Amino acid sequence: MSGEPLVGVVLVSHSAAVAESVAELARGLAGGGTQAPLAPAGGLPDGGLGTSEERIVRAARSVDRGAGVAVLVDLGSAVLTVKALLAEGDELPTGTRLLDAPFVEGAVAAVVSASAGAGLEAVVAAAEEARTYRKA
Repeated sequence: MSGEPLVGVVLVSHSAAVAESVAELARGLAGGGTQAPLAPAGGLPDGGLGTSEERIVRAARSVDRGAGVAVLVDLGSAVLTVKALLAEGDELPTGTRLLDAPFVEGAVAAVVSASAGAGLEAVVAAAEEARTYRKA
């Protein structure tokens, strides 16, 4: 890892398997070399579907390197859970941002740009720009 702090990325899904799979895809597509800290936060502690504040907080703290934390979510209640944590103000690391980006494409763009050393605003922009990628 370089001497510069990297933006961390958290992937919040209702499914642990989905969060872990998207994290694996993003890591693989980011290539070799320096990799941004990345943590999946999926499912409930009992293994069921849902979002867990505890898992989100733990994941965000684990990737915090002082350059900010970008959080991507899959569905509506995950958005609400992260927004509630941000409103509390002291649970998530300073500089944590909820991104308005597609889950898979946004995750890849965030991890690739963060791994390249981009700052938080550039990581946010890259992930949110993924919303406009045309597939046809």
